[in-house]
Amino acid sequence: MVNCAKKNPRAIMETSHGTIVIELYPEAAPLTVENFIKYAESGFYEGTIFHRVIKGFVIQGGGLTPEMEEKPTLDPIPNEAENGLQNLRGTICMARTPDPHSATSQFFINTVDNARLNHSSKTPRGWGYCVFGKVIEGMDVVDIIESLPTTTKEPYRDVPESTVMVTKVTIR
Repeated sequence: MVNCAKKNPRAIMETSHGTIVIELYPEAAPLTVENFIKYAESGFYEGTIFHRVIKGFVIQGGGLTPEMEEKPTLDPIPNEAENGLQNLRGTICMARTPDPHSATSQFFINTVDNARLNHSSKTPRGWGYCVFGKVIEGMDVVDIIESLPTTTKEPYRDVPESTVMVTKVTIR
């Protein structure tokens, strides 16, 4: 499904714990990649945090400030999880509410294979989470973030005790 012959865009995500390079898959998830690039190029992600870190599952960020305030977002996008890409270790996906078509700015990186997050049907439980890229450099940074001790900062659980900032996201 991913065309390796054509050079896919890359997102260089600089964090307070190191750099993560993500290859984006616009052929598989065109609306999702376009949405992520809009947020990145506008500077939206600068100053956001990884606010949800669950060992053996995911690290999530892209929408909250260090004060745990949600940044205003663009309108939600349609869920493209039926693109055939799997929620495997190192893939980046759109985070959403229970509404399958509610993704805006937040994303997560799978730290393990998460088959239960894959698309299985066009039902509320079966929609899954849209994979739109994969970490190609910096999984060591993802692993460091995943290993951080977490706490609760109401109403959020699994928040790293020490802030993990996204300082810049550049698209190349």
